[in-house]
Amino acid sequence: MVNGCRLYYTVQGQGTPILFVHPPLLTHFNFVNQMKELSKYFQIITFDIRGHGRSSFSKQPLTYPLIAEDMKQLLDHLKIQRAFICGYSTGGSIALEFFLSHADRAYGGILISGLSEISDQPLINKINIAMTLIKLKATSLLSLYIFGTNMNTRSSFWKMVKEGRKGSPKNIEQYYRYSLTYNCTNQLEKIKTPALLVYGLKDQGFFRYAQLLYEKLPHNELKWIRDVKHQIPTKAAHELNVLIKQFIRSQNGSRVK
Repeated sequence: MVNGCRLYYTVQGQGTPILFVHPPLLTHFNFVNQMKELSKYFQIITFDIRGHGRSSFSKQPLTYPLIAEDMKQLLDHLKIQRAFICGYSTGGSIALEFFLSHADRAYGGILISGLSEISDQPLINKINIAMTLIKLKATSLLSLYIFGTNMNTRSSFWKMVKEGRKGSPKNIEQYYRYSLTYNCTNQLEKIKTPALLVYGLKDQGFFRYAQLLYEKLPHNELKWIRDVKHQIPTKAAHELNVLIKQFIRSQNGSRVK
């Protein structure tokens, strides 16, 4: 139990720990390719955000500070003092919140298609459509679209559907809703945690967010992956895993075999 909520988590491998954070509707399973490959070198920790996947319903409305606190409590439970935090999409925003509130618990960060704010109308529209579908009790329809764009094999797609359908529509809608109001852009200069920024060259809508983080985070390196849009953990898993391995070696080489 973490802050009155039962969190599902997985731990694979040994060595330097990396904690992965997923976007709304998705689950720990979105990082299956990182679990399989990177657990050969590091301790890979994934979890389902409260109200998602196998984690229990949250009576408290989802906010990024609440999720960041859950992450801290999870690290405490695992007796891990510090870890690399890897956030995908809005999971990257939660990683930034973690760096602002629990900087002493992070070696560094990996932000995959990440952002410090949501300020472009097309993305705002997509999130509003997602929230509307959830309110209309069409979460299953939304799930099929989101899972279909993230998974690239039939077996992984149906596995994701099975995991995702266990979540709470109310908590998922809260995650989406909070993403529209969160903005830490003006605080980025306070973050001293070294960060790897990874984006797809076909994800043109996120170029503005890549530029924001690159300009304002004091210690970062920006990497682009060719021929991929937003869904890097599944659609460009090998390239991403190589970048993560290189980054952690550069930051913490003595801990990597």
